[in-house]
Amino acid sequence: MKDKISNIGKVVLGDEQHNEPFLNFLHSFIRGGVRILSILMVLVIFWGIGDVVWLIIQKLQQPPLFILKINDLLAIFGAFLAVLIAIEIYENITLYLRKDIIHVQLVVATALMAVARKVIVFDYKELKSEYVWASAAVILALGVTYWLISNKNINPLLKMEKERDKEEC
Repeated sequence: MKDKISNIGKVVLGDEQHNEPFLNFLHSFIRGGVRILSILMVLVIFWGIGDVVWLIIQKLQQPPLFILKINDLLAIFGAFLAVLIAIEIYENITLYLRKDIIHVQLVVATALMAVARKVIVFDYKELKSEYVWASAAVILALGVTYWLISNKNINPLLKMEKERDKEEC
């Protein structure tokens, strides 16, 4: 029971060692692929940081010099958030490498940040109302999911563990 409780909000992808040598080989192959993805994600993050710097320099050099318009700020915020999303994805990758799990709460938080970035950079003059409503529904669903995953008082398995701990004391 305690193992089930400790893995709430996590998807366990398998043990490090299997009894079957072929499964061990496949597992090590996949972990090697994930290591390559982590290296590539670091490169993407640095590339994104360079893009943010370049974007800021470009916007500041446009006339009037050293003045940023609202659209410029929104473009810069979008670039910043894209880098932060890449960092969150990197965290997902490294968490998998360290613990061989996918932490659902972190994945949902990353998705929520990605949708929030999209909303921040929306051009509401160009968007159809259906797109805005659909985005709102996705944000609501992700927000509720994140709240349910992170609120440990709601989870029935955790409630049972807390009650058992109180009885033992």
